[in-house]
Amino acid sequence: MRDFCGGHGVLIEATGLRLVRGDKLLLDIAHLRLGGPGPTVILGPNGAGKSLLLRCLHGLIRADAGQVFQDGLPLNKAQRMRQAMVFQRPVLLRRSVAANLDFVLRRRGLSRSARRERIADLLATGGLSGRERQWARSLSGGEAQRLAILRALATEPDVLFLDEPTSALDPGATQAIEALVMRASAQGVRIVMVTHDIGQARRLARDVVVMIGGQVAEHGDVERVFGDATHGTVRRFLAGDLIF
Repeated sequence: MRDFCGGHGVLIEATGLRLVRGDKLLLDIAHLRLGGPGPTVILGPNGAGKSLLLRCLHGLIRADAGQVFQDGLPLNKAQRMRQAMVFQRPVLLRRSVAANLDFVLRRRGLSRSARRERIADLLATGGLSGRERQWARSLSGGEAQRLAILRALATEPDVLFLDEPTSALDPGATQAIEALVMRASAQGVRIVMVTHDIGQARRLARDVVVMIGGQVAEHGDVERVFGDATHGTVRRFLAGDLIF
């Protein structure tokens, strides 16, 4: 299996980021700096702005104020081409499992033989060997999400954004995706992941961002945040209290 890419050195920053819809302030990020190897996990109650932040960092949503930077430069098209994002509900092409991967690899200019080899490598990594000809949209939820992640990794991104990739999956499917995510991280892909699962954050994260009410209430090393959060609402959230 070839290594993925090397994105551990990527620095992502958001400064003065504000997103308003109507009279509601949805995001208000004074400054967020994501450096180091990751994975970074973004936690918070429903409506905290986690997915909105992820979309802003990937350039899918343009904030009303502020900027996103990657490696010290304002986020641009070339940098976005070095990123990939997988959504909570995987979006797969209406074709076979192998053809979903081949579509990406062909756009990267790989020869037919190189694409076949790479597809076999990717499917083996994701536990989908033997499924090459299966209709992608007939896969189970966990298998479909693994294929979506493999397709994102086929682009060899520096940064992979994941939005609730294991939401509503059973423990076995969740474990398979977590293993895939950690393997990608170990091989150099900078992972930034939204989850509602506090246990998952403990298992995967190097650093944790906790959002409350559209703001970053806490950000730091996973042991520090879980062991000694300074924000009272964050402590309540991590203790399992319902936060509205």
